[in-house]
Amino acid sequence: MLSNDAELADHARHLSTQARDPALHYEHSEVGFNHRMGNLAAAIGRAQLSRLPDIMTRRREIHHRYVTALADVDGFGFQPVAAHNESNHWLTVATVDAEAVGETPPGLCEALEQADIEARPAWKPMHMQPVFADAPMRGGAVAEDVYGRGLCLPSGSSMTDADVDRVLDALRDALV
Repeated sequence: MLSNDAELADHARHLSTQARDPALHYEHSEVGFNHRMGNLAAAIGRAQLSRLPDIMTRRREIHHRYVTALADVDGFGFQPVAAHNESNHWLTVATVDAEAVGETPPGLCEALEQADIEARPAWKPMHMQPVFADAPMRGGAVAEDVYGRGLCLPSGSSMTDADVDRVLDALRDALV
């Protein structure tokens, strides 16, 4: 970015990172974008496509480990997948009944952060974003419920079994 106006340059950088406001959840008070893929990134991405089946397999394994390991925790669940579908589990989203587990999704994020583990609440629905406060919308109850109860757990395909175990241990500690 080249500008002799620091405030304008800062605002342009903010817009180029999807105009995300500084909050734990994804919050937007204005519309931004993220169109920053250059030729080198595209070449790397194209080369990685050959690894896509392995990446998807690993993400499904990680999701399965979370579901299996936390099956005994009342009030802690996962987004259902219709029987006729197969999810790629690109993101593992848990659902938290705060009353049953004794902690909210933001509280669990904070507890995991203390263990140097990044987790996030589920995405804030578009109709709840300040930038769209005056936009018409229909429905929204399901999205609001998932936002209120959702917790995105680390699920990157480069995670080892030991990494997943560390997340599970920290999560169990936070749920006690």
